[in-house]
Amino acid sequence: MYAALWRVLPGPWFVKLLILLVAIAGVLAVCVFWIFPWVDTLVAPQDTAVTE
Repeated sequence: MYAALWRVLPGPWFVKLLILLVAIAGVLAVCVFWIFPWVDTLVAPQDTAVTE
């Protein structure tokens, strides 16, 4: 899968690397700003607390 993605991307290796780094940063940003806050509303903190 990764080899196929690498072959599909345009340009020399450093351009491919830059495109992949930007894509990874985009996915992480979506997770941090939209996915994780949405999941936080579904799971209340008292449901996941560890008590001793």
